[in-house]
Amino acid sequence: MTRPAILALEDGSVFRGTAIGADGQTVGEVVFNTAMTGYQEILTDPSYTHQLVTLTYPHIGNTGINSEDNESAGLGASGLIIRDLPLMASNFRSEMALSTYLEQQGLVAIGDIDTRRLTRILRDKGSLNGCILAGAAAATEDGVAQALAAAKAFPGLKGMDLAKEVTTQKITEWTQGEWTLGQGYSEVDPATQPYHVVAYDYGVKYNILRMLVSRGCRVTLVPAQTPAQDVLAMQPDGVFLSNGPGDPQPCDYAIQAIAEILETDLPVFGICLGHQLLALASGAQTVKMPHGHHGANHPVQDLATGVVMITSQNHGFAVDESSLPDHLRATHKSLFDGTLQGVERTDKPAFSFQGHPEASPGPQDVAPLFDRFIQLIQARQNTSAAS
Repeated sequence: MTRPAILALEDGSVFRGTAIGADGQTVGEVVFNTAMTGYQEILTDPSYTHQLVTLTYPHIGNTGINSEDNESAGLGASGLIIRDLPLMASNFRSEMALSTYLEQQGLVAIGDIDTRRLTRILRDKGSLNGCILAGAAAATEDGVAQALAAAKAFPGLKGMDLAKEVTTQKITEWTQGEWTLGQGYSEVDPATQPYHVVAYDYGVKYNILRMLVSRGCRVTLVPAQTPAQDVLAMQPDGVFLSNGPGDPQPCDYAIQAIAEILETDLPVFGICLGHQLLALASGAQTVKMPHGHHGANHPVQDLATGVVMITSQNHGFAVDESSLPDHLRATHKSLFDGTLQGVERTDKPAFSFQGHPEASPGPQDVAPLFDRFIQLIQARQNTSAAS
């Protein structure tokens, strides 16, 4: 038996479809993601907090769900919007159907709608606030009115500090390395790792931490609001600033801590929200984008080499290139719209990248940024040893 569901947008648009997850109501900013694979990683990415994700690829769920591909301990996205949920899931790693997973996690989701029409609306008007209503109420006029009212009442992500909502609550050691077919994730003895990296958790994806571990890092994960003095007291070899959701500008605690860390000679590497926070701490400004960048097929150019990389993206805010101070240099740009994708300090061993280079679910073009971070750590260690 199918259950009704509707998607209502703040502009008055209403889409009628089928409930493919839990019954109930959810609200958030509606965005579209152009990735063809990786729906499990997308759903569990904390950077999608308070967002309803529209997947433009039409068939979602055909490889099922497994216990290994989660990017966090729970769900990141507030809702899922798709065109078609296949009747069968087929993959040797599949453990359950997507619909079963959505119901177990309590996520409200809708299928059987025209995602092309929805994507055109979002492309032309920008990201809109929306509401998914699933269950019997979605078939009534009162339900439609309720969903429209909820969509219009959502305040939007601009001005929202979400990093402190999704961050870890305690300092932990991360010891898991990257995944290998047939073996799963490796476990590393922290005592054998040559580099100590303190990672700020603003909503970190697990595979980012795994890539640091696999490159010899003993990773200490700290809450978003950890003061700089506490991090410096740990005597790290480098500091990592993670991805995360929301508007970077209200995260004054993070901006202040990063600014203090940048006064030292510690290597600093930021990704996504961490990139934006590094820029803000260096004196630049950020702006809300019309519909952001979400997908695994975004071309980005390295300005130094001219090399074009295909990247994974998930952000609704960007660093304003016109606001860069003299000591902050642009390193990467999006070839879709020319927005800034990377910066580096000219006076400090600090750099950042807007996309998600952790290759989960892919692509892997930007993974060498992690190697660059390690090289900065090694250079500092060599300098210290020489002196």
